[in-house]
Amino acid sequence: MTVNIKRLNASQNDFDSQLAALLAWDDSVDHQVNESVRHILHQVKTRGDQAVLEFTEKFDRLSVSSVAELEMSQGRLQQALKAIPEDQRVALEQAADRVRDYHERQNQKSWQYQDEDGTVLGQKVTPLDRAGLYVPGGKAAYPSSVLMNAIPAKVAGVGEVIMVVPTPDGVVNDLVLAAAAIAGVDRVFTVGGAQAVGALAYGTETIPAVDKIVGPGNIFVATAKREVFGTVGIDMIAGPSEILVICDGKTDPDWIAMDLFSQAEHDEQAQSILISPDADFLDAVEASINKLLPTMERADIIRTSMTDRAALIQVVDLSEAAKVSDRIAPEHLELSVEAPEALLDEIRHAGAIFMGRYTAEALGDYCAGPNHVLPTSGTARFSSPLGVYDFQKRSSIIGFSAKGADRMGRVASVLARGEGLTAHARSAEYRIQNDE
Repeated sequence: MTVNIKRLNASQNDFDSQLAALLAWDDSVDHQVNESVRHILHQVKTRGDQAVLEFTEKFDRLSVSSVAELEMSQGRLQQALKAIPEDQRVALEQAADRVRDYHERQNQKSWQYQDEDGTVLGQKVTPLDRAGLYVPGGKAAYPSSVLMNAIPAKVAGVGEVIMVVPTPDGVVNDLVLAAAAIAGVDRVFTVGGAQAVGALAYGTETIPAVDKIVGPGNIFVATAKREVFGTVGIDMIAGPSEILVICDGKTDPDWIAMDLFSQAEHDEQAQSILISPDADFLDAVEASINKLLPTMERADIIRTSMTDRAALIQVVDLSEAAKVSDRIAPEHLELSVEAPEALLDEIRHAGAIFMGRYTAEALGDYCAGPNHVLPTSGTARFSSPLGVYDFQKRSSIIGFSAKGADRMGRVASVLARGEGLTAHARSAEYRIQNDE
């Protein structure tokens, strides 16, 4: 069955409306999901461990007498590390080393300076006390997500990283536990769903409350994260995965087709877009897509994604391609062109930018080093990849000398009285020295 992919041309009069329709994605949460999540969160908040046990039995078919039984010991994590095949262990360790090396370069330090009258100003950078990491379970196993979420937290200096992962029917994924061991996760609980998010946000008798929750999950997890935001910090509410490739027409069409597949295979809502000034190349890639699709294990998912949400967009030149890309603000952007550095200067909005023909987006998902937790649904216009800075907070430091308090107290007095806040003004005026 041939896949017919949407064709757009940036020169067409209705291109703007066609592009808007292509990018439209309904992220509204079903009313029933909302109600269910709010009920679960309320139960966990008010009943703690007992609610967690009940929901774990209901949703994961796992019956235990205490939440303590749902905690994996450090010994169990090390056992998993020894149990996995050696090539997987080596690959995890190599990926972790690269992720750690990259993120160590992001680490921000506290700073101070002194102005001319001896006043000290600065910023104190402090890691969060405790971070929660949600890892999907069941059919999905994402050891790479463990590395990408836990390592920046540990590099930031977070005191304790708590991981939650559902184990439906008690089936444990050793690869995920091994990744937790390598990343230095402190505690692991086999709890999932909205109840896990609630436990991390509010704390229970056994599971400690955290300061921030990160990590991907299904619609119930995403909705729960949205609900608890404000009580705790969250990384983001992620939409479907996206890839946008800008190609000059000189890369092997099979390579580009497989790059588009690499995101389409995530789920039916994933979006894959190719932009090129070469119409014949767009035809060649479409032919490659139809040639290669039958060879894919997740062919049905890819076919639906490519049919419903993919597009081949023709532009006049690479500069126009960059402009269209910026309007999309993609999660992943491949610059599969002769001179990617030159085109990079024209790009403003993208979660991660993959430079040149040999840089497959898939490398970024696993082992390049930069984080694979990226802004989706156009939010790259104002947000950034997950990083060390997401696990640090900043406190302003202000220390006035007597001379500085005198000089700036006069400024504060005028402004405070202008706002009608007399106590503010007088508080500053007490520190003003007499002119006598």
